[in-house]
Amino acid sequence: MPNLKDLKNRIESVKSTRKITKAMQMVAAAKLRRAQESAEAGRPYAERMKSVINNLANGIIVSDDSPKLLTGRPAIKTYLLIVATSERGLCGGFNSSIVKMAKNKITELVSSGNSVKIYTIGKKGREQLTREFDQYFFNHFDLSNVKSLSYDVAVTISKDIIAGFNDEEYDSALLFFSQFQSVLVQNPTEQRLIPASFEETEAAESSYDYEPEQDEILEELLPQSITTQIFTALLENAASEQGARMSAMDNATRNAGDMIDKLTIKYNRSRQAAITNELIEIISGAEAL
Repeated sequence: MPNLKDLKNRIESVKSTRKITKAMQMVAAAKLRRAQESAEAGRPYAERMKSVINNLANGIIVSDDSPKLLTGRPAIKTYLLIVATSERGLCGGFNSSIVKMAKNKITELVSSGNSVKIYTIGKKGREQLTREFDQYFFNHFDLSNVKSLSYDVAVTISKDIIAGFNDEEYDSALLFFSQFQSVLVQNPTEQRLIPASFEETEAAESSYDYEPEQDEILEELLPQSITTQIFTALLENAASEQGARMSAMDNATRNAGDMIDKLTIKYNRSRQAAITNELIEIISGAEAL
């Protein structure tokens, strides 16, 4: 049984930990509001971009001259998996849920005879994936020096990804991130970037004449669409990370409080037992005299 000094030191240690987790919870709550507003503000633009690509894609006749970012290559043999996570931990299952989805996809693709390459965004995803799939790593984007997410960050990443596709490093690109729903719910999501994902509809007669042609418009818009999807995913990730961290630190603070209560009871009982033993020894000594 630990002595009174050990119990007292442990209580003080847990109290210090509780102060830290409480502070981190408050910081995450402050950051969450801004991150949530940014994520929600980006969704309409991403949906509108998707709608424009969908309308243009359904209005063209696919040919050899059509943008490869739209039609893809005849055979998809190599997949690029872009796994977006956070730079820091202490956010519950936020990172592990994204990585788990990516791992399942890697296993599925490899078992089907496909080649896989991994592009990580954020340190935590890289750390977890290198343990099992180090041989598949293609590139990594470091977010440690990024103080606030901007569209320029997404432009840099998308240019890197598109350049690899044009160099025939891979034939398809899949993006993994977490979509923010609430403080308690973040949904791991898989999204196809290349070839472009669009809903096929029945061709309708258009009352518009395009200048330049639709193929040329798509040639310009598709890279922007990929950048927009990456930027939206990063914003969703940022909100999800803060929501998960806020929830995790709240649970940690509550657990620390429960532990302090239990240790305090144990300390008081041990102290009372020590006092009782001392009294017994004093009384016994007095009677012996």
